[in-house]
Amino acid sequence: MTTISPKHLYDILLDDFGPQHWWPIDKQYHQDQKSDPRFEIMIGAILTQNTAWTNVEKALHNLKKQKALTIHAIMHTEEESLKIMIQPSGFFNQKAGRLKLFSAYIHKEYQDDLQKFFSRNTAEIRTELRSLKGIGPETADSILLYAGNHPVFVVDSYTKRICQRLPFEVINDSYDDIQHFFDHELQCIVPKKELVSTYQEFHALLVELAKRYCWKKNPSCNRCGLTNLCEKLL
Repeated sequence: MTTISPKHLYDILLDDFGPQHWWPIDKQYHQDQKSDPRFEIMIGAILTQNTAWTNVEKALHNLKKQKALTIHAIMHTEEESLKIMIQPSGFFNQKAGRLKLFSAYIHKEYQDDLQKFFSRNTAEIRTELRSLKGIGPETADSILLYAGNHPVFVVDSYTKRICQRLPFEVINDSYDDIQHFFDHELQCIVPKKELVSTYQEFHALLVELAKRYCWKKNPSCNRCGLTNLCEKLL
């Protein structure tokens, strides 16, 4: 069976879909509020758990409207009020508690200084993030990649679905194995200084591919440009 390399897939998707410019943040809001845009990404990574991004956007809009998208604001916002603001993201009772605990941790341990938080070894930060309640591997890696600009390949349910359908040489569909596969393949051919931007773009392109064609029981193969590569697996 013919296999496909991650770089080949990346080139195809980039040509088909164009740059995705992910993770979206409201730069003007943070300029006006003199707040750190990286915190918006960190909060978004928690809010996007088990929900669509469109729902997260509504929750973030509510937080911005109430000027509550800072570490200090979330710490001092009543939990019931916070639940109302983030309600569109789903699981708001659980997520409100996680946001408050996360904000309190960054405040206590790093005095709200995200530069201090991210200016450390990637593995050290990842271990620390994973130790916090409600932060799993995907959330931790999203924070590292998009907020911290650390070269960590994010694996989500979209990526796993695509790996099941395309002829990749992945041993199994565990998070760690898929991440190791992409890391190993890409780090051999992508210049070190381009790894972060490539990982960011690749993850966004995989999400776009899944949403358009693969994220359904009966994928829309007739409209997908990768049909010839994955048809033997369907």
